[in-house]
Amino acid sequence: MKKDHESFFSSVYQVVELIPAGRVTSYGAIGKYLGMKSSARMVGWAMNAAHAHLHVPAHRVVNSSGLLTGKHHFETPTAMAEALEKEGVKIKDGIKVVNFNSVFWDPEKELL
Repeated sequence: MKKDHESFFSSVYQVVELIPAGRVTSYGAIGKYLGMKSSARMVGWAMNAAHAHLHVPAHRVVNSSGLLTGKHHFETPTAMAEALEKEGVKIKDGIKVVNFNSVFWDPEKELL
């Protein structure tokens, strides 16, 4: 079972590495792309563990409403918002992506 878990996390990281700077996607969109429609929570667990993988831009993964629900897993509570803003993504009140639909990157559409 642990091997399956590691394989899934690895697949998540491969998708996250493809998200362009200035764009975001959701936990659910990644799970759906990987063929596990109801696996948003598992994708979240993978993002929580991503800190050991410095090449994974975990700050580009938010919830389906554009909320920065993973921000508490970064070095500081503002680091996720700061990283997104540095890439040109506007963040409201440090917790929500502004114009979420216009910066949303859907792996099912983008990775045909």
